[in-house]
Amino acid sequence: MYQWRKFDFFEEKSSGKAPTTTIPSEISSGINCCSSGRGKIALGCDDGTIGILDRGFKISYGFQAHASSVIFLQQLKKKNFLVTIGEDEQTSPQLSPVCLKVFDLDKMQSEGSSTTSPLCLQILRIFTNQFPDAKITSLLILEETPPTLLIAIGLDIGSIYCIRGDIARERISRFKLQVETVSGKSASPITGLGFRVDGQSLQLFAVTADSVSLFSFEDQTPRRQTLDHIGCDTNGVAMSDRQDLIIGRSEAVYFYEVDGRGPCWAFEGSKKFLGWFRGYLLCVIADHRSNNKGTFNVYDLKNRLIAHSMPVGEVSHMLCEWGNIILIMSDKKVLCIGEKDTESKLDMLFKKNLYTVAVNLVQSQKADAVATAEVLRKYGDHLYGKQEYDDAMAQYISTIGHLEPSYVIQKFLDAQRIHNLTNYLEKLHERGFASKDHTTLLLNCYTKLKDVEKLNKFMKGEDAVGEFDVETAIKVCRSAGYHEHAMYVAKKSGKHELYLKILLEDLDRYDEALEYISSLEPNQAGFTVKEYGKILVEHKPARTIEMLMRLCTSDVESDKKKTSNSFTVSTTPSPMDFVNIFVHSPVSLMNFLEKYTCKVRDSSCRVEINNILLELYISNDLNFPSMVRDIGAKDLDLRPNGLDDVANKQKLMDRDCEQRHDKGLKLLKSEWLSDMEYPFYDADLSLILCEMNAFKEGLIFLYEKLKLYKEVVTCYMQNHDHKGLIACCKKLGDSSQGGDPLLWGDVLKYFGELGEDCTNEVREVLTYIERDNVLPPIVVLQTLSRNPCLTLSVVKDYIARKLEQETKLIEVDRKSIRQYEEETLAMKKEIQDLRSNARVFQISKCANCGFTLDLPAVHFLCMHSFHQHCLGDNEQECQKCAPEYRSILETKRSLEQNGRDQERFFRQVKGSKDGFSVIAEYFGKGIVSKTLDS
Repeated sequence: MYQWRKFDFFEEKSSGKAPTTTIPSEISSGINCCSSGRGKIALGCDDGTIGILDRGFKISYGFQAHASSVIFLQQLKKKNFLVTIGEDEQTSPQLSPVCLKVFDLDKMQSEGSSTTSPLCLQILRIFTNQFPDAKITSLLILEETPPTLLIAIGLDIGSIYCIRGDIARERISRFKLQVETVSGKSASPITGLGFRVDGQSLQLFAVTADSVSLFSFEDQTPRRQTLDHIGCDTNGVAMSDRQDLIIGRSEAVYFYEVDGRGPCWAFEGSKKFLGWFRGYLLCVIADHRSNNKGTFNVYDLKNRLIAHSMPVGEVSHMLCEWGNIILIMSDKKVLCIGEKDTESKLDMLFKKNLYTVAVNLVQSQKADAVATAEVLRKYGDHLYGKQEYDDAMAQYISTIGHLEPSYVIQKFLDAQRIHNLTNYLEKLHERGFASKDHTTLLLNCYTKLKDVEKLNKFMKGEDAVGEFDVETAIKVCRSAGYHEHAMYVAKKSGKHELYLKILLEDLDRYDEALEYISSLEPNQAGFTVKEYGKILVEHKPARTIEMLMRLCTSDVESDKKKTSNSFTVSTTPSPMDFVNIFVHSPVSLMNFLEKYTCKVRDSSCRVEINNILLELYISNDLNFPSMVRDIGAKDLDLRPNGLDDVANKQKLMDRDCEQRHDKGLKLLKSEWLSDMEYPFYDADLSLILCEMNAFKEGLIFLYEKLKLYKEVVTCYMQNHDHKGLIACCKKLGDSSQGGDPLLWGDVLKYFGELGEDCTNEVREVLTYIERDNVLPPIVVLQTLSRNPCLTLSVVKDYIARKLEQETKLIEVDRKSIRQYEEETLAMKKEIQDLRSNARVFQISKCANCGFTLDLPAVHFLCMHSFHQHCLGDNEQECQKCAPEYRSILETKRSLEQNGRDQERFFRQVKGSKDGFSVIAEYFGKGIVSKTLDS
């Protein structure tokens, strides 16, 4: 025990400006007892007065509590009450003068004009007939559930009087506890008491000079248990913060728990006073060489050091208040000893390089984690400076979470300290403070050490993934060549893209990559194929297409439905999502889309797929080298004498182009049937593709479907296909089938400008022009006159027939003219006669009823007469001629309305074989020439 180090963790503090503190002069009598609590100190004197001192050891007030003297007092914690035991005036010989009083320090009552005293709530006689008078040696009060108190009064007869209840209202119960006496001797006085509260359990330690006992209050009658047969003297008893009983004897200090004696500390010397303060053991040890002097020691039992030691005079009382230890001397001087701040204590230890003590100190005082880490860091720096690297790292590891890791890492970056650095980085990951850089550094340490076992444990251990940054770990393992480890982490963490990246870019294991993608969920698999599909198509086109077919068709969904009865949302990706992966493999793209369209006819992306297929089919060049690789050399037709490679490739390319054009034409026709208004592809795009690649068959088909007949004819003209041209016009120039007869005029113009002998073709064309009366003969002659290779015999018969037809038409027209002239003259003559001559009406019968006409009668110029009553209200028009007249007026109005309908006029002109006849008819009806008066 003498080897314990001594430190000055405490210092003496003075009050105010005075270097020393004394009890105020107002307290002139001897001090019998004292108590602290609630920010003040109460002193009980031998004249019955009590003085209340403030923090500056100035008297706040004093009052007369008892008539004779104050024996014991205690301040309560939960209420501002003061409980005292003292002697009052003896009113009768049978009653003891000792009584217990309860004062309320919050309520003051005036006593005269100059003094005040607190309100006395209750005065209680301690000794009664059942509890005979004895000398009181100790007092202890436990505040149970307010306002219930449990007061234990120790006596010199070895007994304890207990008073329980609401003392202020005198709702109390009394009982007595008897401490076992030593056989053959008188009872020993009670020298100390201590309450222990553990949940609902309540126990009382009782100490005499000869024993240590424990009373349990769980039973109705408290049960006693003897813990030891050796006790201690007065003032040698205290309670620790763990509610252990502490007693001091000359040879040692003993701790007692509920089951007996506990730890023992061999501090020699007579223990005048014993106390407990913030985890420290307080001892005033008497000096055997001087009766009036002693030593005050503060022990840190956990760290095994003496926190403070100082010589003191004769101490009469020791208590704790305001965070200080207060010693009251027999000469009324006061020593106020306070603990230094933690920083000062640590500086003191650091100067002496006592880092272990410093660490224990901050841990025992429950300092915050940051302060503790700082001490550990300094300790680690001290050990690092002494080149004790393993011990230093142990301290640095304890600072994880509070010390910046880079501070430690920089110290151990030396290759010789890689084991210590690895240990630190492992702890960083275990405690969840590792960053991506730390993961990178740790994995680099493993790879440099070639410690595969630790690498396996770190990456493949249970729940390993999640304790480090996955992407960083994969990156480091790939760069170090540990591909299997990188793949394991990627797969376990669900980083499918990284897993496939390793398989495809580092290991070239394409089959395994395809199997892995097939095992993923459709959405995830589709996303992954988009990322790495180009590589897979390049090296494994057939298997890649097979996998895409499973993804894009309903196979996956049907499998799910077979294994589960629950409703599942379709997650089948679209084939259009994967078109970009075939950017360098058009033949593979063509094969994939062909297979898909064969299996899925009514796809939502049918138009887009057909557009792509048409582009592939119609294009003349499909990146030929890749096409040869996809098709294979087995399709080459090599002759025995052998052609060179260029000829073979050209031959294969021509054959493939022809086959694709056939497929393209078939697709154009199958996706735009005759009963369909719009095709299942973009007609404009298809037209452009056919034009760009000079795909004649496709152009002709699209022009026909789009009713661009002139463009169809142009295609035949450009190819000088006379037979096809005439056949096309027969098909498209038939007006009865919705064709355009004017196409024959374009054909005739073509032959007229051809500059070749095309007599047979012209004769056949003239047959249809004559049949449909497409062109006037003069236009025909002008058109054919441009071809010097044609003779007049080509059109001789045609002209003769047309002249004969025209002659007949002229004769018919002349007859019609003569008839119209005669009718017009007759009408003019009748009009003139009506205007110049009178009409004589000699009609004798009514034109309506047929009876004899009598007055009143109405006569019309049309030579119809009517009874007036037969006409009714309408006397302005003839009933016989009115329907015909109205019909003429209606026809006239209809013609005028049609004359204003320009769209109808132009539609008739355009739809008629002879537009001139339509215009002439409009002129003949007087519609076009009619003008309105402005």
